[in-house]
Amino acid sequence: MAVMDANSAPATEPTGLKARLRALFTGTGEASLTRRLAGTIFLIRVISAGLAYFSQILLARWMGTSDYGIYVYVWTWVLLLGSMMDFGIAASAQKIIPEYRASGDHARLRGFLSGSRWMTGIVSLIVSLLLAGLVKLISPWIDAETVVPLYLGCLTLPAFVVANTQDGIARSHDWMRLGLMPQFIIRQALIIGFTAGAFALGFKLGATIAMLASVAAVWVAMIGQMIVLNRRLHTHIEPGPKAYDYRGWLAVSLPILLVESFYLLLSYTDVLVLQQFVSSDEVGVYFAVVKTLALVSFIHYAMSATTAHRFTEYHTAGDKDRLAAYVTHAIKWTFWPSLAATLILLALGKPLLWLFGPQFTGGYDIMFIAAIGLVVRAAIGPVERLLNMLGHQHICAVAYASAFVMNLVLCLVLVPKFGGHGAAAATSIALTFETILLFWIVRQRLGLHVLAFGKRK
Repeated sequence: MAVMDANSAPATEPTGLKARLRALFTGTGEASLTRRLAGTIFLIRVISAGLAYFSQILLARWMGTSDYGIYVYVWTWVLLLGSMMDFGIAASAQKIIPEYRASGDHARLRGFLSGSRWMTGIVSLIVSLLLAGLVKLISPWIDAETVVPLYLGCLTLPAFVVANTQDGIARSHDWMRLGLMPQFIIRQALIIGFTAGAFALGFKLGATIAMLASVAAVWVAMIGQMIVLNRRLHTHIEPGPKAYDYRGWLAVSLPILLVESFYLLLSYTDVLVLQQFVSSDEVGVYFAVVKTLALVSFIHYAMSATTAHRFTEYHTAGDKDRLAAYVTHAIKWTFWPSLAATLILLALGKPLLWLFGPQFTGGYDIMFIAAIGLVVRAAIGPVERLLNMLGHQHICAVAYASAFVMNLVLCLVLVPKFGGHGAAAATSIALTFETILLFWIVRQRLGLHVLAFGKRK
């Protein structure tokens, strides 16, 4: 069965640009639905990026490069740890929920929808308390200005983790706006509102005040999302007994957690290593470059979030042709938009960096180095989700671990001498290595040609 409905319209339909656009976004097949959902996710991430970009510009100008660098450092730890402390449940939900639906196991489905959030929330709270104790223990050896923001970062983690879990549940039901808007739009808007309020009231807007605003924003957004999600699940899932298969959930989730963890480590290693070797000012400049290029990675994220549970559905149904066509579609709609977005961002890079402050334009040439890895990685689309959903989590984790180790070693070698340029080069080389490795693994394990161009098997 073909899923490329946009290319299979009857010959009697009107031709031309208008008809192509109509077929592209209003078709009834899986490919059209995927494009619409991915488009929704991408639009949310673009709006979020605009809000985040605006908030980062305000913070950079209000705080100065030093306090901004501290805030970036702490928030990076929140993003890294918070994204790993859900045991991989946010990602595995897109495998577990479709499988429970297909098998008719409604008791375990109901148990997962509530139990997964209780499990990740309680454990993340315990881990956060332990991390706060660790901060107290090492406080004599770290920058005094960083200690309080780190405590606030620990306070943020439980809400951040539960929000991630709810995101995975919502996406598994195709509720993309419910899954993403609280985290990426409402949260950013609240951060802007809280920091602007503090600034208007005359508070000195340093890293501590900025983290306080972030803590409040994360908790408010998560609670609001929980209320709406519970109401929607109540009308979508019939009430009944619940079964809690924690061991089974973890058996699926922990290998995926390895993949997600190494991906996150690969994503944030550059900033964390930079903090150890260069000034907070230079970290702030580098982070501004990364935020400017974030639009490219949003495209990959949008397609990954949309396709993962469908990879599971087609694989479970044994429909290999449909799966192969869907994978091809996902890769094409990841790479070409990513390439176009990269070219636009590079062309507008200097004025965009200037918005952070005149001193941030010094990072413009770093953008070209960092962009290489993003474009190369986009060429194979969301294949890490494909491997995870089809039971190849372990080999995927090995690939990501290898790329992370390469990135860490290269950062340690290049950053002390070349600063932000070295960090960008290390990350692009590691992403290129990871892309080649994943391409080879999918070719060997699944027999699929997962490249946006070239001959297909």
